[in-house]
Amino acid sequence: MLSSQTDNSEFCLIMGQINPVVGDIAGNVKKIIKAAKQARDEFDADLVVFPELTLTGYPPEDLLLRAGLIKRVNKGLQKLKNKIKGIAVLVGHPAGMVREDLYNAASLIADGECLATYFKQHLPNYSVFDEKRYFIEGKEACVVDYKGIKLGITICEDIWFAEPVTQAVDAGAEIILNLNASPFRQGKWELREAEVRQRVNETGLPIVYVNQVGGQDELVFDGCSFALSAKGEKVVRAAAWQQGLFPIRITRDSDQTLLLQGERASKETDEAMVYQALKTGLRDYIEKNHFSSVVIGLSGGIDSALTLALAVDAIGADRVKTVMMPSRYTAQMSLDDAQEMAVGLNVDHSVIAIDSLFEQFLDTLSEQFAGKPADTTEENIQARVRGVILMAISNKTGAMVLSTGNKSEMAVGYSTLYGDMAGGFAPLKDVYKTLIYRLAEYRNSLSEVIPTRIITRPPSAELAHDQLDQDSLPPYEILDQLLERYIAEDWCFEDMVAAGSDAKIVARVIKMVDRNEYKRRQAPPGIRITKRAFGRDRRYPITSGYSVNSTIE
Repeated sequence: MLSSQTDNSEFCLIMGQINPVVGDIAGNVKKIIKAAKQARDEFDADLVVFPELTLTGYPPEDLLLRAGLIKRVNKGLQKLKNKIKGIAVLVGHPAGMVREDLYNAASLIADGECLATYFKQHLPNYSVFDEKRYFIEGKEACVVDYKGIKLGITICEDIWFAEPVTQAVDAGAEIILNLNASPFRQGKWELREAEVRQRVNETGLPIVYVNQVGGQDELVFDGCSFALSAKGEKVVRAAAWQQGLFPIRITRDSDQTLLLQGERASKETDEAMVYQALKTGLRDYIEKNHFSSVVIGLSGGIDSALTLALAVDAIGADRVKTVMMPSRYTAQMSLDDAQEMAVGLNVDHSVIAIDSLFEQFLDTLSEQFAGKPADTTEENIQARVRGVILMAISNKTGAMVLSTGNKSEMAVGYSTLYGDMAGGFAPLKDVYKTLIYRLAEYRNSLSEVIPTRIITRPPSAELAHDQLDQDSLPPYEILDQLLERYIAEDWCFEDMVAAGSDAKIVARVIKMVDRNEYKRRQAPPGIRITKRAFGRDRRYPITSGYSVNSTIE
């Protein structure tokens, strides 16, 4: 066991819930140093525990295949040794040689020295994680005696298995410190706490779980760092979605058992957590990619309305522009509701009618279309005209286009490639239509920004006369349940029918999902909030002979 022992009646540990930027080693090192100095000066802290891969941000993906990244990490670690005085830090970083023996590591640094380094043992290689592509597994526990407390170090996935924690206990650990980069999804915080409590029950040791916060492309991290006592009681909980330093005071009772004390932030509702996830993911995508502003096609429908509310909440009304692009099929209430919402939020709002452009396309294509009845072709032309307008504004002003489509539409292809799918980011990409309505109601419970009629009127693409979504799709209450079973839970046609769903509807929905994979491959990225999102979380072939009708005779 490594030792750096000093007798101290109270030990102050800080959960450093920060928002690193992937690849920005220099910037992340500055954040660590700033947080460490603040913890030392404001809390008289002994140790700050930061999230997994603090120096690189998470997930670095194929940046981990670049030797130059590791060189920068090593320089960053040396800077931490040189700059941090009077306090220790536990930071995550890659260690070793690229493509040879690279580890997902955590190092304890104090007084100019690295006192200990731990190598992660369990590398997740499922869902959105592919750590075995880059890292090799550690084998040994790491316990260090720092100021009289024996600290057992683990990293993220390790805490979901008994062995790494048991190893630390056998090596003399009195408390387990777990560094995390655990992405948000609905219900994830309950799973984390339940799993960590299981480790406490197995070992009788308190556990400190430190998670990062912020958005990284499709992933968003909620923070929600916490500590459980040796009895499995939650004694400290950091606020969700907030960067900050969250102190834990550690003392000993008469039996020398460690006692942990701190503040517990209140829990949020599911709708509040999802809304904050979308807002945080959108804000960080905009800010970390240095976009000056965003532009949204505001239709008077609920999807674009919720997107607008999120954008204003994320970056402020002065950086959001909306454009209403009516056609002959646009209802007056859509124009009125879009105008009311834009004015209410004080965003720059324009109206650009598309009928003349639509007519030009029809005239230009009249020879090719001769003798053929009107169909979705004409509807898609309208959507693509709107997409061209938005992308032109984006190119001229530098504003990023936000696509407003939802998961239900994305799943079944109820969207137009190069039309309403155009954009740099799709905040609602992983949000089912039924949840869209709940989120709109939640946002209005804070302050009414979405006109009531937008929420209560039947949804319509308004690309044809008297068009409603339900003319082309099953009711969203039915559709979303089928989609969740097929996409997230991998139910087959037979099981869905056996559970009571209509066979014709099930077959139709499955066929729509399968044949629209090519569209989803070309969609902009969006924030993952469910356990199975489109993109890196669900990898299906575009060309495939597997279908509802394919059977073995």
